[in-house]
Amino acid sequence: MKIGTLYIVATPIGNLEDMTPRAVRILSEVDVIAAEDTRHSRKLLNFFGIKTPLISCHEFNEEKKGDFIVSKILDGEDIALISDAGTPCISDPGYKLVKMAADTGVNVVPICGVSAVTAALSVSGFNISSFTFLGFLPRGKELKKFVENISYESIIVFYESPKRIKETIKIFADSFPDTEICLCNDITKKFEKIYRGTFSEVQNYISINENVEKGEYTCVVKFVKIEEAKNNKEAVSYQALLLDTMIKNDCNLKDAAKLFHEKNRSVSKKEIYSAMLSLKKFALQTFHNQS
Repeated sequence: MKIGTLYIVATPIGNLEDMTPRAVRILSEVDVIAAEDTRHSRKLLNFFGIKTPLISCHEFNEEKKGDFIVSKILDGEDIALISDAGTPCISDPGYKLVKMAADTGVNVVPICGVSAVTAALSVSGFNISSFTFLGFLPRGKELKKFVENISYESIIVFYESPKRIKETIKIFADSFPDTEICLCNDITKKFEKIYRGTFSEVQNYISINENVEKGEYTCVVKFVKIEEAKNNKEAVSYQALLLDTMIKNDCNLKDAAKLFHEKNRSVSKKEIYSAMLSLKKFALQTFHNQS
């Protein structure tokens, strides 16, 4: 007997024009569509003229419905799984059903399409060689603890609701005011807006947006490597100390570097030289801008 297939079908996160022709065809051809919310999904199917029967499969009935769905597939039926928006199983129900199907030898096929994660990453302007996806972050006091103990050294992506976005950005801004982020709101939908800047800057931007609580958020954060941040901080400190030495001793930069090194033997000549170059570069840029 022929065994059916479980299709994991991505659907639009807002703009229905993002639906792929392959997704429309698969949803039209399968025997049943398992949907997170049948009422919500019916609107999508009606838009594309898809008449396939719907059954519910959400986080509260996934295990129970999973047995039923897998049995139908083993009997030869093809079934598609969709969530309310985007790609199933990405901060949405579905992974339990996928595992059950895979464990019984059922062929599970992805029908690729929209994901808020990849959409936000693609417009961030950051070098995305790797990233960490966190889904939805903890709430309340747990979020503060999470942010205080954060130790990521790469790009992170997380979701946030419109009702909590102001507080979440504030908590991050308190701990990481100068960290760069790309905050995407209501991607592909009516209130779509992308904020770029530091957490402090974005906090100011959203504070004056009257539509800030409309539409879901996807946040991309660029955490620099801990060692890199440390080096940057030290370099700035050495520049300030060199300037201070020049002023107090009424000497040039070269003599100030020599005096500074005599008093701070733990600082290498290489680090002092790097600070000198930075100061020279800054002075040249300032002179050029004033010319």
